[in-house]
Amino acid sequence: MYRKFFILFTLLTAVFFLFSGISHAQTWKPTKPITIIVPWPAGGATDLTVRILASEMEKILGQRIGVVNTPGATGAIGMRNAWEAPRDGYTWTSNSDTSMINLPVLDLLKVTHREWIQWYVLFTPCLISVTADYPAKDIADLVKMMKDKPGQVAVASAGVGSSGHMGLEVFKKVTEVTARHVPYAGGYPAVVATVSGECNVVMQLSMEQADMVRAKKLRPLANTSLQTLNISGYGEVPSIAKWYPKFPLTGSHFGLMVPKDTPKEVVTAISKAFDVAANSAAIKKFADEKAIFTENLKEDEAMAMAEKSASIVTWLLFEAGAAKISPAQFNIPKP
Repeated sequence: MYRKFFILFTLLTAVFFLFSGISHAQTWKPTKPITIIVPWPAGGATDLTVRILASEMEKILGQRIGVVNTPGATGAIGMRNAWEAPRDGYTWTSNSDTSMINLPVLDLLKVTHREWIQWYVLFTPCLISVTADYPAKDIADLVKMMKDKPGQVAVASAGVGSSGHMGLEVFKKVTEVTARHVPYAGGYPAVVATVSGECNVVMQLSMEQADMVRAKKLRPLANTSLQTLNISGYGEVPSIAKWYPKFPLTGSHFGLMVPKDTPKEVVTAISKAFDVAANSAAIKKFADEKAIFTENLKEDEAMAMAEKSASIVTWLLFEAGAAKISPAQFNIPKP
């Protein structure tokens, strides 16, 4: 009898602790402020996105979420700082999937996208835009001009490995054209340089071009998502799939990351707060102002998307000679 009682008591105790653990995982609340490291200067796409996201998540988590800008080495310094921080849930990072994915093949950080738990709230495609008086009226015209004058059409970007550069490389591969890549020190300088006439075309992110498009200083020919993009105050910009149906989704997703071994209860809490913030009026208003698409990709969904992006962008960088290390060394398959 005593033995049966002991076994029953042990089982009940185990069940109690199991459900206590589950309850704890569902109710984790931070007890001090959280820091989000942004590996880029203030005012950029990542910084603007995460500040709005953080302000909405604060309301759910009940703690202040501060943003610290730590730029340098194409985002590698800030990402490294976040990776090396204690795994206690109080240090996160924010970046675009494109920038994060490229760091290992650029030999800037050994940590791959698979080592981060990710959440993405916005997707901004590239806009293929020309100056207001440029003769190309649509994508077919632009492709013809690039083929007629190989290497002469100047395309501005935020630099090697940037979203605009990736947009150009995908464009070249799909359309079989050559163009002259002109890198600048950021998306805004690339846009301004195109407006001033230094370049003919810019393929930077829609959020970096929206204001110049509304001002009619840039004329978008297409966007690199798979659907029409509406720019409030301007109108609709067709998908490049109208001309090239197999053109892959190209652009950047923006959101949050924490190291993969962050405690599960912290990850659960972040996901719940993120879910509410991603559907907030503030995020929707920001998306409308910046001509971008809202998203709500959490954990496994976000990782699946990052895997697809990695197979495209890292191999493009490597084959273009911009990446120092083959993606194959990180088991990233060719698309």
